[in-house]
Amino acid sequence: MESKIKDLNEKLALAYLGGGQARIENQHQKKKLTARERVLYLLDEGSFEEIGALVIHRTKEFGMEKEVFYGDGVVTGYGTINGRLTYVFAQDFTVFGGSLSETHAEKICKVMDLALKVGAPIIGLNDSGGARIQEGVRSLGGYADIFYKNVQSSGVIPQLSAIMGPCAGGAVYSPAMTDFTIMVEDTSYMFVTGPNVVKTVTNEEVSSEELGGASAHATKSGVAHKTSANDVECLEDVKKLISYLPQNNTETPKILPFKLQDEIRESLSTIIPDNANKPYDMHAVISGIIDEDSFYEIHKDYAENIIVGFARLGGRSIGIVANQPLFLAGVLDVNSSKKAARFVRFCDAFNIPLLVLEDVPGFLPGTDQEWNGIIVNGAKLLYAFSEATVPRITVIIPK
Repeated sequence: MESKIKDLNEKLALAYLGGGQARIENQHQKKKLTARERVLYLLDEGSFEEIGALVIHRTKEFGMEKEVFYGDGVVTGYGTINGRLTYVFAQDFTVFGGSLSETHAEKICKVMDLALKVGAPIIGLNDSGGARIQEGVRSLGGYADIFYKNVQSSGVIPQLSAIMGPCAGGAVYSPAMTDFTIMVEDTSYMFVTGPNVVKTVTNEEVSSEELGGASAHATKSGVAHKTSANDVECLEDVKKLISYLPQNNTETPKILPFKLQDEIRESLSTIIPDNANKPYDMHAVISGIIDEDSFYEIHKDYAENIIVGFARLGGRSIGIVANQPLFLAGVLDVNSSKKAARFVRFCDAFNIPLLVLEDVPGFLPGTDQEWNGIIVNGAKLLYAFSEATVPRITVIIPK
């Protein structure tokens, strides 16, 4: 028995090393944490229970039988974040560049199944070069399985994605199916086809950062809901975001302790200018209403003419949708309609009440808006509000 225990411990030690010490050091040189370091930082100390630590791939072709790593490039399991049960997977770039194999995908699907079964959030820490080319269609089939699990979980349990390295090709679609995507500046990127393919097909010269870096997706495409300066800040953002959310769609978010008292916030009486044509910052109005320092903005740098985010009111988690007069006079356009509609639908799915602060001149006119579908995209926002069954309070400010 002692020999078997010794053999097990030796294999686990190899699993904890991932692709080896040299590759771990290379990861650190890029100012990135390893997959295991990320998981241990994200979860409460001592709470992580790993699943599938000794899984290996099944590929025998292309010399793969000589390259076997325990865990097969992804760390999966569950633990707690501030005492709340959470399932997590973290792709390990030190093993085959974090590429997705058949068994790699099976490990991810298993924790997604368990999260859905018990009604707990699932968090994906993505750092992968894409499909493992040596496995061909079996690897692509793994992506299809993950996509299916994303769809089954949608609106049932919160799904969060942190992009902490490369994410290209089929790998980008699972994060896009989740509820929120956070990207790390300078070390992460997302695109369907990389700069070399773009150059070949369209003759455009573009860098990875320009094509699909954190800044591009936070400001231009809206794919990224938030950006973080480094891995640690990203994981802290994940922790903070999940604090506003319930475990699943049958529960309500946790209410924080709050002492009710008579309160007058004088600043609210001076924010709105007497001149209706003069803009003001809606953030000041939001800050004047909610619990102090509780606003967590989503899509801050995308479609800035509308503000969405989570906050607390009397210790309760709420969703805020507010027009922003500082940008385009707070007018609704294609991007702001899509941004707000998605947020409203999420809040409705997870029992988060909505506070709507309205100061809007209407929908933006023009050929650009009409040709880009302002009618159908504007309708998405109207539909989202109309179908919502959570409590909704609308405060109409000047107009």
